Amino acid sequence: MNQEYRSNQPDQNPPQPQDQGKGKEKDGILDKIQQLGTTNVPKMEESNIHVLTIVGQIEGHMQLPPQNKTTKYEHVIPQLVAAEQNKKIEGLLVILNTVGGDVEAGLALAEMISSLSKPTVTLVLGGGHSIGVPIAVAADYSYIAETATMTIHPVRLTGLVIGVPQTFEYMDKMQDRVISFVTRNSNISEEKFKDLMLSKGNLTRDIGTNVIGEDAVKYGMIDEVGGIGKAIQKLNELIEKAGPSSEPREVVQ
Repeated sequence: MNQEYRSNQPDQNPPQPQDQGKGKEKDGILDKIQQLGTTNVPKMEESNIHVLTIVGQIEGHMQLPPQNKTTKYEHVIPQLVAAEQNKKIEGLLVILNTVGGDVEAGLALAEMISSLSKPTVTLVLGGGHSIGVPIAVAADYSYIAETATMTIHPVRLTGLVIGVPQTFEYMDKMQDRVISFVTRNSNISEEKFKDLMLSKGNLTRDIGTNVIGEDAVKYGMIDEVGGIGKAIQKLNELIEKAGPSSEPREVVQ
């Protein structure tokens, strides 16, 4: 009875508003440490450049296992639309370190980047493999780190494959879409890109070519070897050349 009575009594030391604020602040710091490994994040509210990262595996219509580090296209597309509409954003910097992924999702992101009206620059760090190649060449100007690599290989299918000629025709058409986009948005020729894609002996257990830094520039896929400093400097030059964004027109009622 006594125990039940005590449980119904009001708390003698209820948490004060100040204590609750400290608790929320502590939770926020712990969240930052868990998510970003640091308690301080540089603020970029005043920046005129939007930075977009394409990392891990590009996830398409099928959800990948939770242990995979992924870039979800349904997260990236709204960012690109917002960057296009936001008048404070004058340029887009895309940083890639991706193994590739879904072909249609990757091409969709590449098409959106290439169709933006604002200046764009891409930077390949670590790797821009497979369907990451079209995204890397989609910008107005592209950079690759000296040690970064880009793997060019034919389109693959996973899961159930029907062994009929139509399946191979479908894959061939999908591959043509990738080749067409890359050659249209870079200085590499279609013949050279196909040679790299279908090369034998360069990859241990696959057909294709692993292109490193300066070779990507030599082949004409990437514009220049460089890092984050050069990429931001170039983007600022493109923004300055583009001039001030046009003001919205007044609507007459």
